[in-house]
Amino acid sequence: MQRVASGTAGAARDLGAIFDPVSVAVVGASDDTAKWGHHIARQLLSSPSGRDLHLVNRRGGTVLGIPAARSLLEVGRAVDLVAVCVPADGFLDAVDSALAAGARAIVAVTAGLGEASPEGAAIEAEAVRRTRAAGAVLVGPNCLGVADTSTGLLLSSDPVRRGPITVLSQSGNLVIDLDDRLALQGLGIARFVSLGNQADVTLAELMRSCVDHDATRAVAVYAEDLVDGRDLVAAARDLADAGKPVVLLAPGRTRAAARGAASHTGALTSPSSVVDAACLAGGVHRVDAPERMVTLLASLVSPRRTSGRRVAVLTDGGGHGSVAADVAADAGLVVPELSVALGDRLRAATWPGATTSNPVDLAGAGEQDPDSYARGLEVLLGSDEVDGVLWVGYFGGYADQPGVLGPLELDAARRAAEVVAAQDAPVVVQTIFPRSASFDALHGVGVPVFRGLEEAARSLAAVCGPPAAPRDDLTVPPAAAPVAGTDYLATRDLLQASGLRFPDAAVVRDASELEQVLATDRPAYPVVLKAMGLVHKSDSGGVVIGLRDERAVRSAHAELVARLAPPSVTVEAMADVAAGVEVIAGVRWDDRFGPVLMVGLGGVHAEVLGDVAFALAPASPGTVEALLRGLRGAALLDGVRGRAAVDVAALADAVSRISEVAAAHPELGELEVNPLLATPDGVLALDARAVAAP
Repeated sequence: MQRVASGTAGAARDLGAIFDPVSVAVVGASDDTAKWGHHIARQLLSSPSGRDLHLVNRRGGTVLGIPAARSLLEVGRAVDLVAVCVPADGFLDAVDSALAAGARAIVAVTAGLGEASPEGAAIEAEAVRRTRAAGAVLVGPNCLGVADTSTGLLLSSDPVRRGPITVLSQSGNLVIDLDDRLALQGLGIARFVSLGNQADVTLAELMRSCVDHDATRAVAVYAEDLVDGRDLVAAARDLADAGKPVVLLAPGRTRAAARGAASHTGALTSPSSVVDAACLAGGVHRVDAPERMVTLLASLVSPRRTSGRRVAVLTDGGGHGSVAADVAADAGLVVPELSVALGDRLRAATWPGATTSNPVDLAGAGEQDPDSYARGLEVLLGSDEVDGVLWVGYFGGYADQPGVLGPLELDAARRAAEVVAAQDAPVVVQTIFPRSASFDALHGVGVPVFRGLEEAARSLAAVCGPPAAPRDDLTVPPAAAPVAGTDYLATRDLLQASGLRFPDAAVVRDASELEQVLATDRPAYPVVLKAMGLVHKSDSGGVVIGLRDERAVRSAHAELVARLAPPSVTVEAMADVAAGVEVIAGVRWDDRFGPVLMVGLGGVHAEVLGDVAFALAPASPGTVEALLRGLRGAALLDGVRGRAAVDVAALADAVSRISEVAAAHPELGELEVNPLLATPDGVLALDARAVAAP
């Protein structure tokens, strides 16, 4: 199989008929509540769209109380969008009839095709071929429909509330969950597409269709297999450029992955780490649960962002305030001590019982002076000492209770909403009463409201901080001439040609050649011997270090030959690893995303430490340095316990070069330098290995 990286798509296809068709038909509509044709047809009929709607059932009669045609031919006029809800053995005929009726789009609910068997996959492929030949598009099969609340189309198994989030999902149940969670934030769904098998219309295409969709302000994706590769990353960038963030829920972080035993890179790179690399390249926010997806979306659709991470905690109880300060710090936020001058302004603006440090505690204000919340918020947001506010506690508890406090709290909430709307800093609320009517006005100005402190802090952290780093070009370079071999010496030569430095080395095939090297080259001691022909030389005992004279070299060579019978042995100058930091850098080709770079600390201990990060290759020096700075052990690079800092710029450049070489050689499934020794004076590659692609 030829190994190539997924690239960006060609000319965009028109998906308009999926979301805003003139007329719609459901083939396989049914009164049987156990069938998807029933649920899809019922939701379609509930759509307030004013479109021509047609139900097709081979028996005719009525379905859901309205006349049903026995075929699309019997409808008697063109149909833009057709939902196919028939068994697999009738799928091709249904697709043919839809195309004959002039369908520009088909939503294939039918299951039991590509996901079920080779025979089903053949039927699916033929349906796609016929659809494309007709100039139409097909969603699915094995999907649960589509919806666009901005056009009034509801062609899915369940209803969704209207809002600014487009949901593209391989799970129907997840959409129901998200719909309910988004509603708690005053949000809803702009578009929903059940991805199904993605036999024709892909996730990347659907993402791009949202770039110019005015109703979409963010895109939520649930996908178990990201088949679009780099085109998906490019689509995410297009959305980001349009101000529409992407949040991805992709399971598999803990799933045991197929790993190559040939290198440390293969052992450390999993499908999940590749997804992480793609998210980094595309500016995609990855989460691991629906609640965290909504946490991020609630803040990301808000118009307020800040480049700083200083936050004030505004509370009506000391317990909530103290815990919130810790949780905020865990989320990467800073809760600074406020100045005396700001404290004086807070005391003047709020009620007399307030504590005006940080957290700012208004305990008692809910009963005595609810407007203190709004006034305190105004002072904090107007200062230059904080970048945002985390408002936590009991507020919201009186709005739905009888008595005089409810109207006062509602007024305070409306006033707070006016304060938020008048400035640009983000505000997030945590409350015991997230469904309180007091938060309707705050939802209206984009303030997220959560029941959990951790959710609230994460939501605020999502919109606090510096802008995204510059992007690398996604283009994989044209393949270079294939390498002469994948042994150590050929790999070393390949990398040296790119500018990577290795220690001086000589190759000996027997004892007589060793004597010649010792006599003529007179290596500088100490030296290291490496047995060639082994993948993991250190693990196999094929590396002998610290040889300080000719006698030691002869003895070690004889022992290596007797024990391992290598085809040759290298005699190399031995680097002083104590003078620097050992780094591992490797690239592995992924069938979905092409070359993926892994970089981390540890040398021979890389698999034990697991302190690694990933990016799509080739990666620029800037991207590599950001990966290095994000490692848990990054402090080692800057020098610890009196050791000098290493040349991080040179290290980043060296790793970038490795990624460029690997990206230009798709015939290499893996390319690794381990260890790569970073020192104050530069970088030295101490070992390298390559693995041919399968």
